[in-house]
Amino acid sequence: MKSLSKANLSQFLETMNSKVRVYVPVEQDGVSRFAPWSQDCQLVLDRNTINPPKRLFFPQTEELYEYQVDKQDASVKSLAVKPEPFVVFGMRPCDVQSLKLLDDVFLTKGYEDIYYKQKREQGIVISLGCPEPEETCFCDSWGVNPARAPLADIMMIESEDKYLLEAQTEAGEKLLADLSGQLTDQSGELPEGKPCSLKVKNEGLMEHLQPKFEDPVWAEICRKCINCGTCTYLCPTCYCFDILNRTRGKQGVKYRCYDSCMYPEYTLMAGGHNPRPTKKERVRQRFLHKLQYIPERYQELGCVGCGRCIKKCPVNLDITRVINQLWEVE
Repeated sequence: MKSLSKANLSQFLETMNSKVRVYVPVEQDGVSRFAPWSQDCQLVLDRNTINPPKRLFFPQTEELYEYQVDKQDASVKSLAVKPEPFVVFGMRPCDVQSLKLLDDVFLTKGYEDIYYKQKREQGIVISLGCPEPEETCFCDSWGVNPARAPLADIMMIESEDKYLLEAQTEAGEKLLADLSGQLTDQSGELPEGKPCSLKVKNEGLMEHLQPKFEDPVWAEICRKCINCGTCTYLCPTCYCFDILNRTRGKQGVKYRCYDSCMYPEYTLMAGGHNPRPTKKERVRQRFLHKLQYIPERYQELGCVGCGRCIKKCPVNLDITRVINQLWEVE
């Protein structure tokens, strides 16, 4: 295990950035997000970012391929470009866990998304454990330890006047070796964090929800939702996207961008039919997708308990309260 003095954090990041591009949690224009490191950036290490780091692996807007059409002839050129290696510094354990689900979605079941895969292969994750989760966090209800991220390349924990770092993969070991001049050896083990104060019952939830598709409770739950889509855009595990094109003359670009099951247009068909015509069906889809459909397909929940949707929902449609309400339905 290694230790890093808090006073030397800026120098540590600068040295690492000289070897590989580093993304850090920062405050920009009133919004916390992950952005490239610079000496003058305002680091956010006391709480999780509002915008999740999944955007580094699955961007909000991404060009897929160029095409050219000339009468009956057409050609296509992929725009998938393998990025240079990069480091995501300070990713919380809940967000590290969200990458596991995105890996399942984009890299399993017989298809690999090359655009996502290349970024995942090049990205090195340094996770920052939470010594004390926020009041909107409930990750440990889903089996996530707020102070541990087994899937990260390096685990980092705050301890008084220093940070403790432990490599968990070969890539992590190599990176720490390259930065050994900034670090000192440390004996002992990484300290444990505190549990989340917000709790929700998880065990048996998928099976409990399976017969509830037509239950009247959904009309009650959806009542105050305004279908704004905030929850889906801030969620670290939401992966729905639309594919659009931008054409100029005979040439064009196909690109994808985030979409949301909260929008009426998401399921609107060419003939005008919409299988989710009201917000009841759309709200039901969001919660059942997270809590039933994803567990059925990937054997894991589609929520990591980061609390972003609780924090930013304009009408306070709290997923933990919804789950508690669903547990009450016979």
